[in-house]
Amino acid sequence: MSHQDKMSDSIVNHQVIKQVVDWLFPPALFSTMKTRGGATWKPRMLVVAGLLWGCSGKGNLTDRFEQARKIVRKVFHWQPPPGATYQGFTKMLHKWHAQLMLAVVPDVQMKMKEVLPGQWEIAGYVVYAADGSRIELARTEALEAFYSPQRKKQRKKKNKTGGRGRKNAAKLKAGFKRRAARKQSAEAVEKKVNSPQMWLTLVWHVGRGLPWSWQTGPSDSSERDHLVEMLSKLPENSLITADAGFVGYDFWKAILDAKHKFLIRVGGNVKLLKKLGYVRESSGTVYLWPDKAAKKKQPPLALRLIVVHNGKHPVYLVTNLPKSKLSDRQAAAIYSARWGIELFFRTFKQTFGRRKLRSRCPNNAKLEIDWSLLALWYICLLAQRELVNSGQSPSSLSPVSAIKAFQDILHDWRVRPENRGQSLCIRLRGALLDHYERTSSKTSRNYPRKKKEHKHTGPPKLFSARKQQVTAAKELKRQKHEIQLTA
Repeated sequence: MSHQDKMSDSIVNHQVIKQVVDWLFPPALFSTMKTRGGATWKPRMLVVAGLLWGCSGKGNLTDRFEQARKIVRKVFHWQPPPGATYQGFTKMLHKWHAQLMLAVVPDVQMKMKEVLPGQWEIAGYVVYAADGSRIELARTEALEAFYSPQRKKQRKKKNKTGGRGRKNAAKLKAGFKRRAARKQSAEAVEKKVNSPQMWLTLVWHVGRGLPWSWQTGPSDSSERDHLVEMLSKLPENSLITADAGFVGYDFWKAILDAKHKFLIRVGGNVKLLKKLGYVRESSGTVYLWPDKAAKKKQPPLALRLIVVHNGKHPVYLVTNLPKSKLSDRQAAAIYSARWGIELFFRTFKQTFGRRKLRSRCPNNAKLEIDWSLLALWYICLLAQRELVNSGQSPSSLSPVSAIKAFQDILHDWRVRPENRGQSLCIRLRGALLDHYERTSSKTSRNYPRKKKEHKHTGPPKLFSARKQQVTAAKELKRQKHEIQLTA
């Protein structure tokens, strides 16, 4: 790493910001993007302003923009200067958004591998965790129309229990009316139901502890469909780990067709077969082959069932890798590391202040979530680079301290640090987790809104293959062998 990549600790903060920007966004990254001569917003200028806008800790979107614009004007002296209105900025950012993301996202992914080469693979695989979360939105008509779920009307079930059933139903109805009188009005309930939320599905690099890609949609979006759309963005030799929501024959087959591996938790919502005879079986060999797939003459998915214990209860995992390529211990360690994506969501929503977006229209909400995620990605990568330069482990990064350090620099962008300890470089090198052992429970006994603990996911449903299934599997295997011989 050259001396130009290192941040100085004796210059004004806005000069430090320029050093950071020059490393993150070299001019060559935008050399192919052409604009008209008199344009007030050029691609690189938009990216820098978007990054600072996404990083800002100010509560108001226009205040974030004003802060970013002032820094851009001071640091780069671009002519013509950036536009003065927030509306113009978002309009141009939306126009260039797709092209800018295609330029900067692959570049930051490449920087991840360069800065942290030792954490690229785990057990010989590039491991990614996948999960989803909802982000609250402002209650506007445009956002409600775009992001609110489309609820389907359920058919009323007829009561077939006779007079006794009608009597019980009447009692229940009377009880509901009494309770409804003490509750909110129907309008208030409907308003709460229609509160818009954005669904965010994230693919997270486990070794780096950083994002890789994401998809957004209405609050009832399918996180599995989102992940299928992102499979093409994963490199070769990728392994996807996820919780019990990422299951299903079509979903797992899509991962296998994309030449990726997976390690996914399963529970009582999954039916697995054993003793099907489709492949050479060993201990733990199971199959996913629903009747719907069998009728379409789709092949069974040969998998391996792994049972590990997390200290409280058994955890059931399935993978398409044999034991010779992924041991039970390695599988347990990888799935345990998946928990980091939950911590990233908490950091993004609570620490970074993006639990609820401020935008009031769908286009701007999309811009806000994308540039906020990109900003947090850059902050953590920059902090990890400084930890590596100082000989410390990047896994010991405290995102809370890194975010505060960077936002303080943005707030005091005109200031020269009074001492070396206040510089961005030193503060990022000191952004370390507190390694202490908790001596008491983290749960508050009398917390008024304490959630009920959910029952842990039980074991998957295991069935021995029926004779008809064994026969059908042998026929599919024979047909597959004939196709391979004639190919």
